Amino acid sequence: MKTFREELWFNTKARQAFLNITPQVEQALKKSGIREGLVLVNAMHITASVFVNDDEGGLHQDFADFLERVIPTDPKRYRHNLTGEDNGDSHLKRQLFGREVVVAVTQGKLDFGPWEQIFYGEFDGRRRKRVLVKVVGE
Repeated sequence: MKTFREELWFNTKARQAFLNITPQVEQALKKSGIREGLVLVNAMHITASVFVNDDEGGLHQDFADFLERVIPTDPKRYRHNLTGEDNGDSHLKRQLFGREVVVAVTQGKLDFGPWEQIFYGEFDGRRRKRVLVKVVGE
């Protein structure tokens, strides 16, 4: 069995963003040389997420609208912000969208269902953050 590790770095201009990182994950998979196995992709920051969904702009706006209804950005609402932070909502959004995804690798390709893509969800942006790509297999 072989393993391969790569870090992807992002610095979004907006506080919240959804980035399709499928091409970067596919490139890491190609570099790994692994043809059968699994790829783990996870956000290495507690205010960011990695998830699988459709790459459709209306859906991404629906995500943003949903998050604002359920977890408003208002910094006065969160006890976490009493520590001097202003990102209590970002921690909760990360919990909702999740830390990581695992995707099967078959014949050297990500084995997705229809329309599936890998996304980086940023909830407290405007600074550098990383995503780990770990490929395991043969």
